[in-house]
Amino acid sequence: MSRPLILATRKSPLAIAQSEMVAAHLRNTLGVEVELLKMVTTGDRQAEWSLEQKGGKGLFTSELEQALMKGEADLAVHSTKDLPGDLPAELCIAGYLPRADPRDVLVLRAGMAQPTTIATGSPRRRGQLMMMFPDAAFTEIRGNVDTRLRKIVEQGVADGTVLAAAGVARLGIGAWPGLEFHVLDYGQMVPAVGQGAIAVQTRIADAARFAAVLDATTARGVRIERAFQAALGGGCHTAFAAHAAQDTLYLFHEDVGLRSLPLDETDYNAPGDTARRVLKNLGLL
Repeated sequence: MSRPLILATRKSPLAIAQSEMVAAHLRNTLGVEVELLKMVTTGDRQAEWSLEQKGGKGLFTSELEQALMKGEADLAVHSTKDLPGDLPAELCIAGYLPRADPRDVLVLRAGMAQPTTIATGSPRRRGQLMMMFPDAAFTEIRGNVDTRLRKIVEQGVADGTVLAAAGVARLGIGAWPGLEFHVLDYGQMVPAVGQGAIAVQTRIADAARFAAVLDATTARGVRIERAFQAALGGGCHTAFAAHAAQDTLYLFHEDVGLRSLPLDETDYNAPGDTARRVLKNLGLL
């Protein structure tokens, strides 16, 4: 019998839930045994760090990538929105599970329509929330989803926060005492690049084995979103977002605000060219 596949994953409840989804999918499609290698990343250890100031993109992925490059794991599972634009030369994204709801959820104290303080460490979310709530003040918040919700309700750190709809759903959180959940459409809040998609990363030499059993539709959308990220060199310091919703690209950038642009098959087939053309037309390149 062949040895089991080893999946490197963070230890957070959401990361474990996502990795179990990948493991179940690989067991069903490839007929292999799968084991999780649960790891603590720099971002997990430094729970008090400001992700905006420290640069959050590599903080939750580098240890998992090191496990791949050292041969300690066969695959690494990531929330795609946590991935840097540039990957190590010997690694690639083999593919994605089918994308879940990519939208953001505004979580507010029950009965509150105009929050005075919103907790988020994301420049992307903050930049768009400022358009919705121009009088609100902002503070950072860290921790797992349930920790953040408790901080809002029990510690009063803010009147609200923003979470990814996919993460909330994967944790089975449909409601929370004292809070109301408001799903934000793309015209209100453009999701992060890759939001809602679970990425399966591996060594380039092994990618073909897994690519065929992963979701081509999700890869098509994420590929063009990541092309915009790569063209801008975007990290956690820039208020930027891009989301491909079939025939429409939703884009947010701190310098031009929120835009929606048409997408066709030609755009999807040449994502790098599309990103450079659109960004040049907007004066961002």
